Amino acid sequence: MPVPEGVFAAPDRFAYTDFLDFLRTYDLAASVIRTRDDYRDVTYEYLAGCARDGALYVELTASPDHAALVGLSDEEHLDGIARGIDDARRDFGIEGRILISCVRNFGTEQAVRVARYAASRPHEYVVGFSMAGDEENFPAGDYVEAFEIAAGAGLGCTVHAGEWAGAESVRAGIGLPVTRIGHGVRAIEDPELVREIAERGIVLECCPTSNVVLRAFDSYEDHPLPRLREAGVRVTLGSDDPPYFGASIGGEYAVCRERMGFGDDALREITRTALEAAFCDETLKVGLIRRADGRV
Repeated sequence: MPVPEGVFAAPDRFAYTDFLDFLRTYDLAASVIRTRDDYRDVTYEYLAGCARDGALYVELTASPDHAALVGLSDEEHLDGIARGIDDARRDFGIEGRILISCVRNFGTEQAVRVARYAASRPHEYVVGFSMAGDEENFPAGDYVEAFEIAAGAGLGCTVHAGEWAGAESVRAGIGLPVTRIGHGVRAIEDPELVREIAERGIVLECCPTSNVVLRAFDSYEDHPLPRLREAGVRVTLGSDDPPYFGASIGGEYAVCRERMGFGDDALREITRTALEAAFCDETLKVGLIRRADGRV
């Protein structure tokens, strides 16, 4: 099957010119992921790479909307991802769970449909609900109903904000029933917002390489992650969309060490924060923390 024109800038790197083009490329790439085996393979290969970097646990973002666009049923979509998780656990000892994500620019009604689907707990590995897409033109406040459905069903909730849109998008995001914000780093533009995030213990899922490559910040040295952490904000590290940036979870830890001055203790704290903020069940969480602490 030919990959649509314009997806690749290099053999291992997606092409895009700005954030909206970034989203368009994502849609094109997803258009050739068409079977449950495709989703199994993508999941397995990604988790294998994370395991090689030393990761213990990954929450994967799954978009039922993109699977539906190629004619894949919700059941086939989740089954493929779950098989990838199971096979990676068997081969590498890494654990994975699934966040069901709606897409802002597909509209509020579709977001509610996806939230209801996630709330039905269609698979034991589904532990959370997320929202991605165009944060600048589709404000978070329009999606309250979807998040109330997901949170009401006991799912952990997170939302992309403060990546391309400014601090106001983060403020709208924390108005939803969420405990984490995807990115959220442009909260640094509003000191009062930073204080509120710290006081409420909301966790920011930071992806420095993504932010620098997309020019949200000019360099790693300009990235606000250290300042947010110094202000008492709980932070974690994520690889965002690796095919766009050549990013990896291990690479993000290396960036924090080499370009932001984080030592071993700070990086261990970030790892522990990630595990404490994970949406998985408590038994798995405790076991993962014990592994991270070297107690098993």
